[in-house]
Amino acid sequence: MKRFYDKVSLAQAQGGWQVTLDTRPIRTQQGRPQIVPSEPLAQALAAEWDGAGERIDPKAFPLRDMADYAIDVVAPSPQAVAGKLLAYGETDTLCYRAEPDEPLFERQEQVWEPLLSAFERREGAVLVRVSGVVHRPQDPKQMERLHTRMLEENPFRLAALEAMASLSASLVIGLSALGEESADEDTARGLWQAASLEEEWQAQLWGRDYEAEARRARREADFLAAWRFARLAAG
Repeated sequence: MKRFYDKVSLAQAQGGWQVTLDTRPIRTQQGRPQIVPSEPLAQALAAEWDGAGERIDPKAFPLRDMADYAIDVVAPSPQAVAGKLLAYGETDTLCYRAEPDEPLFERQEQVWEPLLSAFERREGAVLVRVSGVVHRPQDPKQMERLHTRMLEENPFRLAALEAMASLSASLVIGLSALGEESADEDTARGLWQAASLEEEWQAQLWGRDYEAEARRARREADFLAAWRFARLAAG
């Protein structure tokens, strides 16, 4: 698509901030006003538009796409989105370990257990650990506690949480990335690396596959983009 605007600006709107292109306010894909809750997020959205060349590459607007999703999908039904996210808590990557006599188990204990224990202290929810691949259900009361916790977030941060939990197959990783202790990118990248522990273990054991590594790098970039979106949406 050819660039169709010259000037990118910000304007205050009811409920937040909005990007304008030649004074025309941006709307979401479903036609709603794209009003975001913080000026820093609006500035980042404006930078995406301002950085476009003569031809617009739709792939260069990850923050815009996430803002649209937050407004069009999450905001009308946050309960449903939070409920869907509980599936990642039920089968959380950090809860499913190798058998205790396997070398991988020790590595999982070293990396995952401190993260999971810190999460439980912070969120007041206790999760069942499982050795092997046979599913064991989590306590419904604990899941309800996490459901309530997710609804404390605004739709923009909830949208980012959905992206991070999906990419990492872990609600624990996603919620940990929203915490104040994850305020820098190195910490967020460390969470992603923890979620990728088993992939890295297999790569070290059997050798690296170029296509698999490229996919993992793209997923890491998407995870960090969602993390950044969540930080910006917090104000």
